[in-house]
Amino acid sequence: MDEHDVAIQSPVEAEDAPQSGLRERVLQALTQVFDPELGINIVDLGLVYSVEVNDAGDVDITYSLTTMGCPIGPLIEDQIRAFLAPIEGIGEVRPELVFRPPWSPELMSDEAKASLGIF
Repeated sequence: MDEHDVAIQSPVEAEDAPQSGLRERVLQALTQVFDPELGINIVDLGLVYSVEVNDAGDVDITYSLTTMGCPIGPLIEDQIRAFLAPIEGIGEVRPELVFRPPWSPELMSDEAKASLGIF
């Protein structure tokens, strides 16, 4: 997936794949990972760019932060691993922090925008 593909894809769209049930459980678990400064989960913030689950149950997650200098990257990655660990069928969890494309408020869910007063 190149930079253009990520930019035109809405964050974490459902995919028709053999592991789609496991993928949905992964996405649900990721809604428990919160940005500590904003108090909103990383899925609704639009920080999760992609979630791919292979046939072995290994999970590749591409995510970003609201700014390049944001110091919470390691905390977010630790939380991703912690909330995915109990899911049955999960293999290796491989989160990857990226800054391209850059995050923008347009990626947030309507609920996240409303809670931050962005309309």
